[in-house]
Amino acid sequence: MGVRISPLARYVFAATLVRSADGGAVVAIVLLAHASGLPDWVSGLLGASITAPHLLGPFIARRLDTAHDGRKVIALSAVAHGALLGAAGLLLPVTWAIIPALLLVVSGLFGPMLTGGISSRLPSIAGPSQKSQRRAQSWDVASYGLSGTLGPAIVAWIAATAGPMVATLILASAAILGAGAVLALPRQAPVSDPGAVPSPARTLATIWRSGPLRRTLSLTVVIAFSVAAMPIYAVAIAPSLGDAALAGALVAGYGVGNLAGSALLMVWPLRGDADKLTAWLAGVVAAAVATVILVPGFAAALTAFTVAGIANALFFAATLAARSEYAPLEARGQVFIWVGALKIAAGSAGTATAGALIGSIPWAPVAAVAALSGVAALVCGIESSSKALRP
Repeated sequence: MGVRISPLARYVFAATLVRSADGGAVVAIVLLAHASGLPDWVSGLLGASITAPHLLGPFIARRLDTAHDGRKVIALSAVAHGALLGAAGLLLPVTWAIIPALLLVVSGLFGPMLTGGISSRLPSIAGPSQKSQRRAQSWDVASYGLSGTLGPAIVAWIAATAGPMVATLILASAAILGAGAVLALPRQAPVSDPGAVPSPARTLATIWRSGPLRRTLSLTVVIAFSVAAMPIYAVAIAPSLGDAALAGALVAGYGVGNLAGSALLMVWPLRGDADKLTAWLAGVVAAAVATVILVPGFAAALTAFTVAGIANALFFAATLAARSEYAPLEARGQVFIWVGALKIAAGSAGTATAGALIGSIPWAPVAAVAALSGVAALVCGIESSSKALRP
Protein backbone atom coordinates (compact mmCIF):
# COMPACT_ATOMS: atom_id res chain seq x y z
CA MET A 1 0.00 0.00 0.00
CA GLY A 2 1.54 3.31 -1.12
CA VAL A 3 2.19 6.28 1.10
CA ARG A 4 -0.39 9.01 0.58
CA ILE A 5 1.12 12.49 0.28
CA SER A 6 -1.13 15.37 1.26
CA PRO A 7 -2.16 17.90 -1.41
CA LEU A 8 -0.42 20.69 0.53
CA ALA A 9 2.87 18.74 0.65
CA ARG A 10 2.61 18.13 -3.09
CA TYR A 11 1.95 21.84 -3.59
CA VAL A 12 5.01 22.90 -1.58
CA PHE A 13 7.22 20.45 -3.48
CA ALA A 14 5.96 21.60 -6.88
CA ALA A 15 6.06 25.31 -6.01
CA THR A 16 9.57 25.14 -4.58
CA LEU A 17 10.91 23.32 -7.64
CA VAL A 18 9.50 25.70 -10.25
CA ARG A 19 10.24 28.82 -8.20
CA SER A 20 13.83 27.73 -7.64
CA ALA A 21 14.22 27.48 -11.40
CA ASP A 22 12.84 31.00 -11.74
CA GLY A 23 14.69 32.55 -8.79
CA GLY A 24 18.06 30.95 -9.43
CA ALA A 25 18.12 31.57 -13.18
CA VAL A 26 19.64 35.04 -12.95
CA VAL A 27 22.55 33.82 -10.80
CA ALA A 28 23.20 30.86 -13.10
CA ILE A 29 23.14 32.91 -16.30
CA VAL A 30 25.31 35.70 -14.91
CA LEU A 31 27.89 33.19 -13.68
CA LEU A 32 27.81 31.38 -17.03
CA ALA A 33 28.28 34.68 -18.88
CA HIS A 34 31.31 35.50 -16.72
CA ALA A 35 32.75 32.04 -17.34
CA SER A 36 32.26 32.57 -21.07
CA GLY A 37 34.37 35.73 -20.94
CA LEU A 38 31.56 38.20 -21.60
CA PRO A 39 31.80 41.76 -20.22
CA ASP A 40 30.01 42.65 -16.98
CA TRP A 41 27.48 44.84 -18.78
CA VAL A 42 26.50 41.95 -21.05
CA SER A 43 26.11 39.69 -18.01
CA GLY A 44 23.86 42.28 -16.41
CA LEU A 45 21.71 42.57 -19.53
CA LEU A 46 21.37 38.80 -19.72
CA GLY A 47 20.19 38.73 -16.11
CA ALA A 48 17.72 41.52 -16.80
CA SER A 49 16.46 39.57 -19.83
CA ILE A 50 15.01 37.04 -17.39
CA THR A 51 13.51 39.40 -14.80
CA ALA A 52 12.23 42.33 -16.91
CA PRO A 53 9.65 40.25 -18.85
CA HIS A 54 7.90 39.37 -15.58
CA LEU A 55 6.12 42.71 -15.93
CA LEU A 56 4.42 41.38 -19.08
CA GLY A 57 3.21 38.25 -17.29
CA PRO A 58 -0.27 39.63 -16.54
CA PHE A 59 -0.96 39.94 -20.26
CA ILE A 60 -0.75 36.16 -20.72
CA ALA A 61 -2.31 35.35 -17.34
CA ARG A 62 -5.93 35.42 -18.50
CA ARG A 63 -5.43 31.96 -19.94
CA LEU A 64 -4.94 30.65 -16.40
CA ASP A 65 -8.41 31.83 -15.36
CA THR A 66 -10.19 30.69 -18.53
CA ALA A 67 -8.52 27.27 -18.79
CA HIS A 68 -10.55 24.13 -18.21
CA ASP A 69 -7.57 22.82 -16.20
CA GLY A 70 -5.24 25.53 -14.90
CA ARG A 71 -2.64 22.95 -13.86
CA LYS A 72 -1.82 22.32 -17.51
CA VAL A 73 -1.24 26.03 -18.12
CA ILE A 74 1.20 26.27 -15.21
CA ALA A 75 2.90 22.98 -16.15
CA LEU A 76 3.33 24.10 -19.76
CA SER A 77 4.79 27.39 -18.52
CA ALA A 78 7.28 25.49 -16.35
CA VAL A 79 8.34 23.28 -19.28
CA ALA A 80 8.73 26.30 -21.56
CA HIS A 81 10.70 28.18 -18.92
CA GLY A 82 13.03 25.25 -18.30
CA ALA A 83 13.54 24.37 -21.98
CA LEU A 84 14.27 27.97 -22.97
CA LEU A 85 16.61 28.47 -20.00
CA GLY A 86 18.51 25.30 -20.85
CA ALA A 87 18.74 26.22 -24.53
CA ALA A 88 19.98 29.72 -23.68
CA GLY A 89 22.63 28.23 -21.38
CA LEU A 90 23.86 25.81 -24.03
CA LEU A 91 24.01 28.51 -26.71
CA LEU A 92 25.61 31.24 -24.60
CA PRO A 93 29.25 30.06 -24.90
CA VAL A 94 29.01 29.34 -28.64
CA THR A 95 26.94 32.11 -30.22
CA TRP A 96 26.27 35.85 -30.10
CA ALA A 97 24.80 36.92 -26.75
CA ILE A 98 21.70 38.38 -28.44
CA ILE A 99 20.40 34.90 -29.31
CA PRO A 100 20.36 33.48 -25.74
CA ALA A 101 19.12 36.88 -24.54
CA LEU A 102 16.03 36.56 -26.75
CA LEU A 103 15.42 33.05 -25.45
CA LEU A 104 15.72 34.33 -21.89
CA VAL A 105 13.20 37.11 -22.59
CA VAL A 106 10.63 34.53 -23.69
CA SER A 107 11.55 32.33 -20.73
CA GLY A 108 11.02 35.26 -18.37
CA LEU A 109 7.49 35.77 -19.71
CA PHE A 110 6.50 32.50 -18.08
CA GLY A 111 8.08 33.40 -14.72
CA PRO A 112 4.93 34.95 -13.21
CA MET A 113 3.04 31.70 -13.83
CA LEU A 114 5.58 29.97 -11.56
CA THR A 115 5.21 32.51 -8.76
CA GLY A 116 1.80 34.19 -8.49
CA GLY A 117 0.20 31.75 -10.90
CA ILE A 118 0.82 28.69 -8.79
CA SER A 119 -0.11 30.61 -5.62
CA SER A 120 -3.56 31.18 -7.11
CA ARG A 121 -4.11 27.39 -6.92
CA LEU A 122 -3.55 27.29 -3.16
CA PRO A 123 -7.00 28.43 -1.91
CA SER A 124 -8.67 25.39 -3.47
CA ILE A 125 -6.04 23.06 -1.96
CA ALA A 126 -5.88 24.46 1.57
CA GLY A 127 -9.46 23.84 2.71
CA PRO A 128 -12.38 26.14 3.49
CA SER A 129 -11.52 27.44 6.98
CA GLN A 130 -9.53 30.62 7.51
CA LYS A 131 -7.14 28.74 9.81
CA SER A 132 -6.32 26.13 7.16
CA GLN A 133 -5.97 28.84 4.50
CA ARG A 134 -3.59 30.89 6.63
CA ARG A 135 -1.48 27.86 7.55
CA ALA A 136 -1.23 26.89 3.87
CA GLN A 137 -0.19 30.45 3.03
CA SER A 138 2.58 30.10 5.63
CA TRP A 139 3.89 27.10 3.70
CA ASP A 140 3.66 29.16 0.52
CA VAL A 141 5.81 31.86 2.12
CA ALA A 142 8.30 29.12 3.02
CA SER A 143 8.34 27.97 -0.61
CA TYR A 144 9.15 31.48 -1.76
CA GLY A 145 11.81 31.78 0.93
CA LEU A 146 13.46 28.47 0.05
CA SER A 147 13.49 29.15 -3.68
CA GLY A 148 14.45 32.81 -3.40
CA THR A 149 17.05 32.49 -0.64
CA LEU A 150 18.50 29.01 -0.77
CA GLY A 151 17.96 28.53 -4.51
CA PRO A 152 20.52 31.11 -5.67
CA ALA A 153 22.96 29.96 -2.97
CA ILE A 154 22.72 26.34 -4.15
CA VAL A 155 23.15 27.49 -7.74
CA ALA A 156 26.30 29.40 -6.80
CA TRP A 157 27.63 26.33 -4.94
CA ILE A 158 26.97 24.01 -7.91
CA ALA A 159 28.55 26.55 -10.26
CA ALA A 160 31.65 26.72 -8.06
CA THR A 161 32.01 22.92 -7.84
CA ALA A 162 30.71 21.56 -11.15
CA GLY A 163 30.57 24.69 -13.30
CA PRO A 164 27.89 27.24 -14.21
CA MET A 165 26.70 25.22 -17.22
CA VAL A 166 25.83 22.31 -14.95
CA ALA A 167 24.04 24.69 -12.57
CA THR A 168 22.01 26.15 -15.44
CA LEU A 169 20.99 22.75 -16.77
CA ILE A 170 20.04 21.52 -13.29
CA LEU A 171 17.77 24.56 -12.91
CA ALA A 172 16.20 23.89 -16.28
CA SER A 173 15.62 20.27 -15.28
CA ALA A 174 14.06 21.39 -11.98
CA ALA A 175 11.50 23.45 -13.88
CA ILE A 176 10.57 20.52 -16.11
CA LEU A 177 10.39 18.13 -13.13
CA GLY A 178 8.28 20.72 -11.34
CA ALA A 179 5.83 20.68 -14.26
CA GLY A 180 5.12 17.02 -13.53
CA ALA A 181 4.63 17.83 -9.85
CA VAL A 182 2.15 20.59 -10.76
CA LEU A 183 0.07 18.09 -12.75
CA ALA A 184 -0.08 15.91 -9.60
CA LEU A 185 -1.90 18.67 -7.70
CA PRO A 186 -5.66 18.46 -7.13
CA ARG A 187 -7.62 19.92 -9.99
CA GLN A 188 -9.34 23.26 -9.35
CA ALA A 189 -12.86 23.71 -10.67
CA PRO A 190 -12.88 26.04 -13.69
CA VAL A 191 -15.02 29.16 -13.80
CA SER A 192 -18.53 28.45 -15.03
CA ASP A 193 -18.40 31.11 -17.75
CA PRO A 194 -14.94 31.72 -19.30
CA GLY A 195 -16.42 34.68 -21.15
CA ALA A 196 -16.88 36.44 -17.81
CA VAL A 197 -13.13 36.40 -17.13
CA PRO A 198 -11.95 40.00 -17.52
CA SER A 199 -9.07 41.21 -19.66
CA PRO A 200 -5.76 42.12 -18.00
CA ALA A 201 -6.61 45.83 -18.14
CA ARG A 202 -10.05 45.25 -16.61
CA THR A 203 -8.50 43.05 -13.92
CA LEU A 204 -6.10 45.84 -12.98
CA ALA A 205 -9.06 48.25 -12.87
CA THR A 206 -10.91 45.80 -10.63
CA ILE A 207 -7.92 45.69 -8.28
CA TRP A 208 -7.85 49.47 -8.10
CA ARG A 209 -11.61 49.78 -7.46
CA SER A 210 -11.47 47.25 -4.61
CA GLY A 211 -10.22 48.98 -1.47
CA PRO A 212 -8.54 45.89 0.07
CA LEU A 213 -6.92 44.82 -3.22
CA ARG A 214 -5.79 48.36 -4.00
CA ARG A 215 -4.17 48.68 -0.60
CA THR A 216 -2.59 45.24 -0.94
CA LEU A 217 -1.11 46.14 -4.33
CA SER A 218 0.08 49.57 -3.18
CA LEU A 219 1.76 48.27 -0.04
CA THR A 220 3.29 45.29 -1.87
CA VAL A 221 4.89 47.65 -4.40
CA VAL A 222 6.12 50.10 -1.74
CA ILE A 223 7.56 47.41 0.53
CA ALA A 224 9.25 45.61 -2.38
CA PHE A 225 10.80 48.90 -3.48
CA SER A 226 11.97 49.57 0.08
CA VAL A 227 13.49 46.24 1.08
CA ALA A 228 15.35 46.08 -2.24
CA ALA A 229 17.66 48.77 -0.83
CA MET A 230 18.93 46.50 1.93
CA PRO A 231 21.47 44.41 -0.07
CA ILE A 232 22.90 47.65 -1.50
CA TYR A 233 23.13 49.09 2.01
CA ALA A 234 24.81 45.90 3.26
CA VAL A 235 27.51 46.22 0.60
CA ALA A 236 27.99 49.92 1.45
CA ILE A 237 28.42 49.49 5.21
CA ALA A 238 30.29 46.16 5.32
CA PRO A 239 33.79 47.75 5.09
CA SER A 240 33.01 49.96 8.09
CA LEU A 241 32.03 46.85 10.05
CA GLY A 242 35.43 45.28 9.50
CA ASP A 243 35.37 43.42 6.18
CA ALA A 244 33.64 43.91 2.82
CA ALA A 245 32.82 40.17 2.82
CA LEU A 246 30.45 40.74 5.76
CA ALA A 247 27.89 42.08 3.26
CA GLY A 248 27.15 38.49 2.28
CA ALA A 249 26.51 37.57 5.92
CA LEU A 250 24.10 40.51 6.35
CA VAL A 251 22.15 39.56 3.22
CA ALA A 252 22.12 35.93 4.34
CA GLY A 253 20.78 37.06 7.72
CA TYR A 254 17.88 38.74 5.94
CA GLY A 255 17.20 35.52 4.03
CA VAL A 256 17.34 33.44 7.20
CA GLY A 257 14.89 35.88 8.75
CA ASN A 258 12.47 35.26 5.89
CA LEU A 259 12.67 31.53 6.48
CA ALA A 260 12.32 31.98 10.25
CA GLY A 261 9.25 34.15 9.68
CA SER A 262 7.61 31.46 7.57
CA ALA A 263 8.42 28.88 10.27
CA LEU A 264 6.75 31.10 12.88
CA LEU A 265 3.68 31.37 10.66
CA MET A 266 3.40 27.61 10.44
CA VAL A 267 3.13 27.43 14.22
CA TRP A 268 1.09 30.61 14.68
CA PRO A 269 -0.77 31.46 11.47
CA LEU A 270 -1.94 35.05 11.04
CA ARG A 271 -5.38 35.76 12.46
CA GLY A 272 -7.82 38.55 11.79
CA ASP A 273 -8.80 40.75 8.87
CA ALA A 274 -6.26 40.44 6.03
CA ASP A 275 -6.72 44.05 4.94
CA LYS A 276 -5.82 45.45 8.36
CA LEU A 277 -3.04 42.90 8.85
CA THR A 278 -1.40 43.98 5.59
CA ALA A 279 -1.31 47.64 6.63
CA TRP A 280 -0.15 46.90 10.17
CA LEU A 281 2.61 44.53 9.09
CA ALA A 282 3.77 46.99 6.43
CA GLY A 283 4.35 49.38 9.32
CA VAL A 284 6.33 46.69 11.12
CA VAL A 285 8.54 46.24 8.04
CA ALA A 286 9.09 50.01 7.86
CA ALA A 287 10.17 50.07 11.51
CA ALA A 288 12.48 47.08 10.99
CA VAL A 289 14.13 48.70 7.96
CA ALA A 290 14.64 51.91 9.92
CA THR A 291 16.22 49.95 12.78
CA VAL A 292 18.86 48.56 10.43
CA ILE A 293 20.45 52.00 10.07
CA LEU A 294 20.34 52.78 13.79
CA VAL A 295 22.23 49.83 15.27
CA PRO A 296 26.02 49.87 15.79
CA GLY A 297 28.40 46.99 15.09
CA PHE A 298 28.21 43.83 13.02
CA ALA A 299 26.34 41.63 15.53
CA ALA A 300 23.59 44.22 16.01
CA ALA A 301 23.37 44.84 12.24
CA LEU A 302 23.08 41.11 11.56
CA THR A 303 20.28 40.84 14.12
CA ALA A 304 18.50 43.83 12.60
CA PHE A 305 18.73 42.36 9.08
CA THR A 306 17.33 39.07 10.39
CA VAL A 307 14.43 40.80 12.14
CA ALA A 308 13.68 42.73 8.94
CA GLY A 309 13.52 39.40 7.08
CA ILE A 310 11.08 38.02 9.65
CA ALA A 311 8.90 41.13 9.34
CA ASN A 312 8.86 40.90 5.55
CA ALA A 313 7.81 37.23 5.69
CA LEU A 314 4.87 38.11 7.94
CA PHE A 315 3.88 40.97 5.65
CA PHE A 316 4.10 38.75 2.58
CA ALA A 317 1.82 36.17 4.21
CA ALA A 318 -0.72 38.90 4.88
CA THR A 319 -0.66 39.97 1.22
CA LEU A 320 -1.22 36.36 0.13
CA ALA A 321 -4.21 36.19 2.47
CA ALA A 322 -5.61 39.43 1.08
CA ARG A 323 -5.23 38.28 -2.52
CA SER A 324 -6.93 34.96 -1.70
CA GLU A 325 -9.81 36.49 0.23
CA TYR A 326 -10.59 39.57 -1.85
CA ALA A 327 -9.82 38.53 -5.44
CA PRO A 328 -12.92 37.71 -7.53
CA LEU A 329 -13.02 34.02 -8.43
CA GLU A 330 -13.14 34.67 -12.17
CA ALA A 331 -9.90 36.71 -12.04
CA ARG A 332 -8.02 35.15 -9.12
CA GLY A 333 -5.06 33.98 -11.19
CA GLN A 334 -4.71 37.37 -12.85
CA VAL A 335 -4.88 39.20 -9.51
CA PHE A 336 -2.09 37.05 -8.07
CA ILE A 337 0.05 37.54 -11.17
CA TRP A 338 -0.58 41.30 -11.42
CA VAL A 339 0.51 41.85 -7.82
CA GLY A 340 3.50 39.52 -8.20
CA ALA A 341 4.65 41.11 -11.46
CA LEU A 342 4.45 44.65 -10.11
CA LYS A 343 6.25 43.52 -6.95
CA ILE A 344 9.19 42.24 -9.01
CA ALA A 345 9.25 45.45 -11.05
CA ALA A 346 9.22 47.53 -7.87
CA GLY A 347 12.05 45.45 -6.39
CA SER A 348 14.16 46.00 -9.51
CA ALA A 349 13.44 49.73 -9.38
CA GLY A 350 14.32 49.81 -5.68
CA THR A 351 17.66 48.13 -6.28
CA ALA A 352 18.51 50.51 -9.14
CA THR A 353 17.44 53.57 -7.14
CA ALA A 354 19.38 52.58 -4.04
CA GLY A 355 22.45 51.81 -6.12
CA ALA A 356 22.24 55.22 -7.80
CA LEU A 357 21.64 57.22 -4.61
CA ILE A 358 23.85 55.47 -2.08
CA GLY A 359 27.15 57.28 -1.65
CA SER A 360 28.87 59.21 1.08
CA ILE A 361 25.76 58.88 3.29
CA PRO A 362 24.82 55.19 2.89
CA TRP A 363 21.96 55.33 5.36
CA ALA A 364 20.10 58.13 3.55
CA PRO A 365 18.33 55.99 0.89
CA VAL A 366 17.38 53.40 3.52
CA ALA A 367 15.96 56.09 5.79
CA ALA A 368 13.99 57.48 2.85
CA VAL A 369 12.43 54.12 1.90
CA ALA A 370 11.66 53.35 5.56
CA ALA A 371 9.82 56.66 5.80
CA LEU A 372 8.01 55.97 2.53
CA SER A 373 6.89 52.56 3.79
CA GLY A 374 5.78 54.00 7.11
CA VAL A 375 3.68 56.70 5.47
CA ALA A 376 2.11 54.21 3.04
CA ALA A 377 1.28 51.83 5.91
CA LEU A 378 -0.27 54.67 7.91
CA VAL A 379 -2.38 55.93 5.02
CA CYS A 380 -3.62 52.44 4.12
CA GLY A 381 -4.28 51.62 7.76
CA ILE A 382 -6.39 54.77 8.24
CA GLU A 383 -8.28 54.11 5.00
CA SER A 384 -8.95 50.49 6.00
CA SER A 385 -10.21 51.53 9.44
CA SER A 386 -12.42 54.29 8.04
CA LYS A 387 -14.00 51.87 5.54
CA ALA A 388 -14.74 49.42 8.36
CA LEU A 389 -16.49 52.12 10.39
CA ARG A 390 -18.85 53.16 7.61
CA PRO A 391 -22.38 51.78 7.88
